[in-house]
Amino acid sequence: MADIRPFRAIRPGEGLADKIAALPYDVYSRQGAKEEIKRAPLSFLRIDRPETSFPDDVDTYDDRVYVKAREILDSMIEKGEFIMEDRPLYYLYELTMDGRSQTGVVAVSSVKDYDNNVIKKHENTTEEKEIDRIRHVDACSAHTGPIFLGYRKNPVISVIVQGVKEAPPVYDFTSSDNVRHRVWTVSDDRDIAAIRGAFDGINDIYICDGHHRCASAVKVCKMRAEAHTQSNGDEEFNYFLSVLFPADELMILDYNRVVKDLNGLSESRFMDRIRKKFDVGTGEDRPFKPGKKHDFGLYISGKWYRLTAKDTILSGDPVDDLDVSLLQNELLSPVLNIEDPRTDKRIAFIGGIHGMEGLMEKVDSGEYVCAFSLYPTDINDLFAVADMGRLMPPKSTWFEPKLRSGLFIHRF
Repeated sequence: MADIRPFRAIRPGEGLADKIAALPYDVYSRQGAKEEIKRAPLSFLRIDRPETSFPDDVDTYDDRVYVKAREILDSMIEKGEFIMEDRPLYYLYELTMDGRSQTGVVAVSSVKDYDNNVIKKHENTTEEKEIDRIRHVDACSAHTGPIFLGYRKNPVISVIVQGVKEAPPVYDFTSSDNVRHRVWTVSDDRDIAAIRGAFDGINDIYICDGHHRCASAVKVCKMRAEAHTQSNGDEEFNYFLSVLFPADELMILDYNRVVKDLNGLSESRFMDRIRKKFDVGTGEDRPFKPGKKHDFGLYISGKWYRLTAKDTILSGDPVDDLDVSLLQNELLSPVLNIEDPRTDKRIAFIGGIHGMEGLMEKVDSGEYVCAFSLYPTDINDLFAVADMGRLMPPKSTWFEPKLRSGLFIHRF
């Protein structure tokens, strides 16, 4: 059973949600974050990327940076730019992009559920990225970026969501990337009890996006528990900020690859090597966006080729037969010698939100020699891999739209 609780959110004051809400901290470079803050002076990036308050010669991970995050958060609360709810509530967060909507329940989730694999992960994390968020969360005594979780649709929750959304939202704005954001409070005690009871009956929750933020929240919890020897498990630090979406409303976009060189191969030799594992179509001018599993697009020298995995490389294993696995294990590694895509500087990853044009621009500029377009990973494949306790390859999923930070803060 999942322990998904209401909480006393710190959230933007009236009329400020659109000015504060920001894309996740890791979407921006340091300079990009600075430019966004110039455009939107109240942007939550001031707190999520506090190094932007310092000259560029101050290290991103300097102790003063994390102190500054806490100072800015406290200052915004004192000024009334953030307000704190007077009692624990759930919230609904709806995002609409290109005519498609998804609505999640904003709540706090139990660290114990993460440890016990009720909340399941599908990818590894790196220590370096964890350390930054651990220090940020610990300094602020707050979770500032929500973890994107998914669950199989529950009829009780669906009915309550539909009813609550009949009332006017507390926030309703469209961000600069044309995503509409609407938020409602779930304030009826019966609805709150029903939502909590419904999640009590759900045994499987899945991390869709935010593995590093989640792992960092868990480690801060354990640090706080060690410092509080009388901890009983109910303290706020035992829970982390989450938005939980029903799986049938989620869409995963393709997560494509671009590569800098052909590992010393001529183009003709490269294509010959590919043909050993894939059927290769005729080169065409029109972009090839795969329409089914085990089809890939290859863009090289101004032409698009359709690659289809041969039956001989399909094993029936749910992880090995993922398209991201096939591309890595049967082409990128053996042909291009890209063994670890997480660390190899010869490969980069382009989210499907940028389209086929984004891939072509990277190659046509001369920065990369070729690009691969992939069919999106299915949400049911993600659930199946997580249920088995397995992990997906790096950069397997790209979720859109992105949750905004700054709309909800969980303080502990």
